[in-house]
Amino acid sequence: MPYSLSTIAMLINADLPVIEPKRGKHEELLPSSGLLVFTPQDMELILKNLPTPPKRSHKLYLADVFTGMHEGRSIAVAGPSLGAPQTIMILEKLIALGIRDVLALGWCGSLQPHVAIGDVVLPTGAISEEGTSGHYLMDGGQPGPAMELMTSLKQAFVESSLPIHEGNVWTTDAPYRETVGKVLKYKAEGILAVEMEVSALFTVACFRQIRLAAALIVSDALHSLSWTHGFRNADFKLTRKKMAKAILKAVGSISQKDG
Repeated sequence: MPYSLSTIAMLINADLPVIEPKRGKHEELLPSSGLLVFTPQDMELILKNLPTPPKRSHKLYLADVFTGMHEGRSIAVAGPSLGAPQTIMILEKLIALGIRDVLALGWCGSLQPHVAIGDVVLPTGAISEEGTSGHYLMDGGQPGPAMELMTSLKQAFVESSLPIHEGNVWTTDAPYRETVGKVLKYKAEGILAVEMEVSALFTVACFRQIRLAAALIVSDALHSLSWTHGFRNADFKLTRKKMAKAILKAVGSISQKDG
């Protein structure tokens, strides 16, 4: 008598994934350190700041992966990506291709008056309102960044005179459901900003046992309960230019330490 699907699931490990991220037979390995960049605008800036033209090595779903050199060290740059599901698909494949240290770069909306457009948020934790990280079984606790990578980021940003805020962020899949009630709640709790990827990145990095940290440029503000966008703001544009150089320096220092 054939087994039912439920019986088969009990006979094997029911939590085993049907599809695992794998390196393809003809796919080249990537450097151990890399950048995961969320926006196409920042991808363009990052690639322009590499001393020599990078090589386009892989196409991962909607993102491109480039390999290049910075200060004598080989690094990878992947992006763009939007939202937790797409970003995690890219991260999983990057891990399968050999990346072990990841710096993620994106934008966020401020929830605090003192966190201004053009400032930089370094997330130390994230409230998850996205649907991806819940599928990764964890043993409790709130995943966060790798402190060694946070130190490298802070050092590079301080040297570049970038204004930094450290604290928790709110990750959501639904930017058009950032309601008044939620903004007021998270503002009162001291949450610095809202974005779409960080909680999933922290969870998967912990699950896969790699090191990851994120940096977010404040592109807009919601703390007044009126949306203020800063995409043409002079401070925002200047920070993006400084960030492209600073985060490359940070990932280069990680490569050097690991090399």
